[in-house]
Amino acid sequence: MPTPIRTTSLHIVNEFWVLWNFPNYIGAIDGKHVKIQVPPNSGSKFFSYKHSFSVVLLALVDAHYKFTVVDIGSYGRYSDGGIFAHSRLEKYLETQLGIPEDKQLPGTSCLAPHVTMGVEVFPLKTYLMKPYPGSQSKGDKEKSFFSYMRSRTRRVVENAFGILRQKFKIYRRTLKSLPTNADNIIFATCILHNYLKDQGVGLSDMGSSANDESSLTKIPIQGGNAH
Repeated sequence: MPTPIRTTSLHIVNEFWVLWNFPNYIGAIDGKHVKIQVPPNSGSKFFSYKHSFSVVLLALVDAHYKFTVVDIGSYGRYSDGGIFAHSRLEKYLETQLGIPEDKQLPGTSCLAPHVTMGVEVFPLKTYLMKPYPGSQSKGDKEKSFFSYMRSRTRRVVENAFGILRQKFKIYRRTLKSLPTNADNIIFATCILHNYLKDQGVGLSDMGSSANDESSLTKIPIQGGNAH
């Protein structure tokens, strides 16, 4: 998973505009709690608000549900906003590495920065947008429309996590690994997820549909006492 550079970021920006009709957009950010068994002598560091022990996968996702940058291993007890504030992903965005220069919005002379998108718990930055508070967008058509477009475009990261869970069944149970090993397993699945997307392998190709039996072939009864 190479660190994005300006040329790859511009490609991502173009794909978001073509596929999702959102300009100057380089990706959606969110965190996913991955359940792990209770680490020895860890106290409550890994105990999350979901009442389970977990490590956090913080990810930046592109228009095709691929992971662009990941930060893995933060303690489950912290919120996504707190994790982001101390993450390598935040440092990557703060230093503007790989982020294109400000660009005019399509069809206008308005110069605007390239941005990512997060949920309410994330801080508001020049490179990170978040939704309007609910009270502000009520009755305001422009703000309501922005909130709709933001929600629609940010959904790529939620979909990426959903696809990851469907592809790799380890996400459907508790990982019985030490935190360091769990981090490596999660990172491996992110890389494999990107590889499979590049190869055009979908969920149906892996037999990971909602009904797993749909990918099985029925064999006719053989013999009088067969079941």
